[in-house]
Amino acid sequence: MEPNVRFWITERQAVAEHQVGEEEVPGGPSLPTSSFVQRFLQWMELLDPTNLVLSIEKIEKSRQLLLTNQDASRHDVEDQRIQEAWKRSLSTVHPDSSKLIPVPFRPAAFLPFTAPMVFLSLLSVKNLKSMILPQVSFYTYTTAFNIINGNASYNRQPYESILLGTGVIASSTFFGLLPRFLQLRFSLNNILTRKALPVVFLTQVSAVNVIASRSFEPSRGIEVMDKEGNVIGYSRKAGTKAVKDTATSRAVLFGTSAFIPEVFSYFFKRTQFFQQYPWSLWTLKLSCTILVMGLMVPVSFSIFPQTGQIQCSMLEKEIQSATQEPELFYNRGV
Repeated sequence: MEPNVRFWITERQAVAEHQVGEEEVPGGPSLPTSSFVQRFLQWMELLDPTNLVLSIEKIEKSRQLLLTNQDASRHDVEDQRIQEAWKRSLSTVHPDSSKLIPVPFRPAAFLPFTAPMVFLSLLSVKNLKSMILPQVSFYTYTTAFNIINGNASYNRQPYESILLGTGVIASSTFFGLLPRFLQLRFSLNNILTRKALPVVFLTQVSAVNVIASRSFEPSRGIEVMDKEGNVIGYSRKAGTKAVKDTATSRAVLFGTSAFIPEVFSYFFKRTQFFQQYPWSLWTLKLSCTILVMGLMVPVSFSIFPQTGQIQCSMLEKEIQSATQEPELFYNRGV
């Protein structure tokens, strides 16, 4: 079994067993919190920027170590090599294809690339042309990130991904520019429409961008596996759930990351400090955007488990007839 798949399935089963134990203990901690905190701490390690500069040789050695130690656990505190091997493997290798994720599109690169783009895309401008490059850059990167880090267990040709990505980038950019066009065309000076409209559009378009860029998953189906990692079949319903969960997490990420800096900026403009140093608004807004996204990226990645779990009774009839397992697993993607 692919080591990364084995890891996420094992983690999901361990959390489920832990939750069952908590249910039997009166006054125990809430179930969602315990599993969410565990995923959050895992993602904080995987989002370490040093994962972007790992050499291929180190990654291959780590993968070989995990392949030769089938029972290696992420929580094996006695063996530091095993812990480091899991960190390298999970942060650089796609669980479906077992291929290296390109450096700019590894999870650890998501924050450095998107934070400045979000900041630039929300700046107030006097003409629409100055907004085109930030919007194109932002949606080009997020579309490529969604396609590369989505579920890759179904068959697709390279040209299909390119054509799909091009269409998604063009449509996302159009809708991303729409609130600015409306503001300039109709002179919308109301504070609510001037500040809230771009945030609402960014939130909605980011979620739809995930749905559109990963539209092959619900239409063609993705692999569903038993607890041993054996592929039972391809499910469109599992693909739909995987894309829906990821789109929700993106809406939470970009909605919060765009909303909080705007609120801080609104109140900051009323201070004496801003009256003396108007240029400080840019510094505050950029710093606030980076700080909020620095927290929200691991939070959004942790909202749903990396390996989804779905009742077999909810899947297609051909999958139900192929297994006796009550629940099956699938890779949700990032």
